[in-house]
Amino acid sequence: MQSLTMKQLRYFEALARTGQFGRAAEDCAITQPALSMQIKELENVVGAPLVERGARKVRLTALGHQFAARARDILRAVDELGDLARADGDTLSGPLRIGVIPTIAPYLLPRLIQALHRQFPGLDPQPRETVTQRLIEDLLESRLDIAIVALPVSEPALLETPLFDEEFVLVRAAADDDKPVPGPEGLQQMRLLLLEEGHCFRDQALSFCKLPAPARGLMEGSSLSTLVQMVGAGIGVTLIPEMAVEVETRLASVSVARLAAPRPSRTIGMVWRKSNPLADRFIQIAQIVMRIGQRQMPVGG
Repeated sequence: MQSLTMKQLRYFEALARTGQFGRAAEDCAITQPALSMQIKELENVVGAPLVERGARKVRLTALGHQFAARARDILRAVDELGDLARADGDTLSGPLRIGVIPTIAPYLLPRLIQALHRQFPGLDPQPRETVTQRLIEDLLESRLDIAIVALPVSEPALLETPLFDEEFVLVRAAADDDKPVPGPEGLQQMRLLLLEEGHCFRDQALSFCKLPAPARGLMEGSSLSTLVQMVGAGIGVTLIPEMAVEVETRLASVSVARLAAPRPSRTIGMVWRKSNPLADRFIQIAQIVMRIGQRQMPVGG
């Protein structure tokens, strides 16, 4: 009987994860017909259909669901064998898949990648920016090596390492610079601009303002940059993390103020699978992230 190949398992895992031949082919960097042919060959080897091919969406058969779970286990084990060999080397090298949430990525990633190139010349950082939930899923499925997120994530299979704390600051129109800084109750009466659902920073801001989730009457944006520009246009006020202040307020007609104590804040940390053999190396990277993060707190008291 013809043997299964790792290539077929990776292609099938991508199809099972995305549910679409087009998206799976994109993830695997091959053409859709080539991926479809590999899946068909895999089904021939298995001797039974693994997917139901629909017009828009692919559904796994009962066997396909079982096969996908086993394929993920195999792929994860193979990846960790490679990591085991890398861990035995003198220095960290090869690809490093880094996940970062959007409220951190633009402000930390450029400096982090530069620092990694200096300290580990043979390393190939491969960043991915998305919301926390997807990063955790990608970590658990071995599609990422590490992720930089707001803690806690409370996932038993992952190790969490706190790196630094940062406060949230109030951004309002430049004309309001001399006005008293509102507390949570005052913010409830203002037009508050927040990130769209799915961002953990949105939930943290809602919690500080003691607003329900979802809260009515809020205006949403897809990025902190959009929110700050809307504030500059006089549309409302927003909260942003300290790390974002230098970049996002540079070209906007806004003022920045610290909120009254107890000030809202978050803990930034790095997470990775407990089973990853590169754990000791990741601690070195965590220390680099910590140094960069602690230097990026620009708001005065």
